[in-house]
Amino acid sequence: MVNTTTGRKKDDSAAVFTQKASLVSAFVHDVKDRTGAMDKTLELLAQKPPLDPQMASGKKRDPSEKILAAPNLDHDGFQQLSDQCRAFPHIHLIRDRLRNFPGGIDMGVTTADFGIADTGTLVINSNDEQTRLATMLCEVHVAILAVSDIRETALSMTKELEILVRQKGSYTAFVTGASRTADIERVLAIGVHGPLELHIILVEEK
Repeated sequence: MVNTTTGRKKDDSAAVFTQKASLVSAFVHDVKDRTGAMDKTLELLAQKPPLDPQMASGKKRDPSEKILAAPNLDHDGFQQLSDQCRAFPHIHLIRDRLRNFPGGIDMGVTTADFGIADTGTLVINSNDEQTRLATMLCEVHVAILAVSDIRETALSMTKELEILVRQKGSYTAFVTGASRTADIERVLAIGVHGPLELHIILVEEK
């Protein structure tokens, strides 16, 4: 079936999303299921260089330790990630009290509610403070997105967005690429206001 507005086939959305996200310096990975998503997350964490703390901490930290925050995974997802982390004793997995790590978090992994193909944008319900911190305090943000949750344009998901923002105090985040700014002398800097890298894991099976 072809969308009369964009002229694209519906199953082209994932390919367009990948292309557009890559243009804004996001890294996109394809996996089959949630187990594959967790495996890929831990693989990325293993490859990540040691954390560069942005604040002095009174607590000494083992240089080999890596902090992984996963605040908005559902119960089963967090339990699965926790089980897989047992094979890596140097990983400190957390899901709350992220304010206790103001110096930085190695990696924050979150689930995204939707993706917008035309701009390579993630839509994340960030009503919970822990989710917001996980996407801002970490050096690397990993977002897990189901292919079935990719929409062609923001206009095509008007009703879904209305549901997300309906709650009082709603905080819905639109994330397009890694944090960046060119405010200072028009020189592009990555990671000034948030993560240095954004990795998006597209899951075929929701």
